[in-house]
Amino acid sequence: GFGFERYADYMLDIPMYFVYRDGKYIDVSGKSFRDFIAGRLEGLGTEPATIGDFADHTTTTFPDVRLKRFIETRGADAGNPAMLLAQPALWTGLFYDAAALDAACALIRNLSYEQMIHLREEVPRHGLDIAFGAGTLRDLARDVVAIAAEGLKSRARTNAAGEDERIYLAPLEAIAHGGPTQAEHWLGRYHGAWHGDTTRIFAEAEL
Repeated sequence: GFGFERYADYMLDIPMYFVYRDGKYIDVSGKSFRDFIAGRLEGLGTEPATIGDFADHTTTTFPDVRLKRFIETRGADAGNPAMLLAQPALWTGLFYDAAALDAACALIRNLSYEQMIHLREEVPRHGLDIAFGAGTLRDLARDVVAIAAEGLKSRARTNAAGEDERIYLAPLEAIAHGGPTQAEHWLGRYHGAWHGDTTRIFAEAEL
C-alpha cells in the first residue's frame, strides 16, 4: 500500500525545477532529487543536498495532498471569502475528530483507485450530479458535509456569539443540497451578464 516510504520515493523521483544557492535559482529541470543526492547535477559539483533543498523541492510538486510538517490538502483553489473559510472548516471537521474521520473513510472504503481517477476527471467537466453508487456524487457530498458538521460540533469551538465552527460550512451545505458550485456560478455569469467576456472574472472574483 501507499505509505511514507512510497511517498518519499515519489518525491525523490519526480523531476526538479531548481536548486537555490547564494540568492540564485539554478535550473536543474528534468533531474530528480535522487540525482541530486547522488551528486549527478551539473553545475553544482559536489554541493551536498540539504533538508532545506528537499523542502524547496516539495513546494514544486502538485499532488492533491502534500505532506509537510502538516498535511496540505490541495483539492480546491481560490474562491470567494465564504468558500475560503468553508474548505478548512470541512477538513477540520473530518480530520480533527476520530469518529468523523472513520465515518468519512467508510463512505469510500469500497471505491477502487480506477473509480477515484474517473471521478477526478469527470467532476470538473460535469459537476456533482454525475452518477455515484445508487445516486449522484452530490449525495456523497451531502453525507461528507454532514459528517464534517458533526466533527465540528464535537470540537465545540465557539465564537463570541456562541456559534460553533459549523457556521463556516454554510456555502458547502448549500451546494450539497442542490445549489450551484462555484464553477457553475461563474459559468452562469459567463453565459449571462458577462456576455462571454472571461476577463470579468478577475474583478468579480477579487478578494
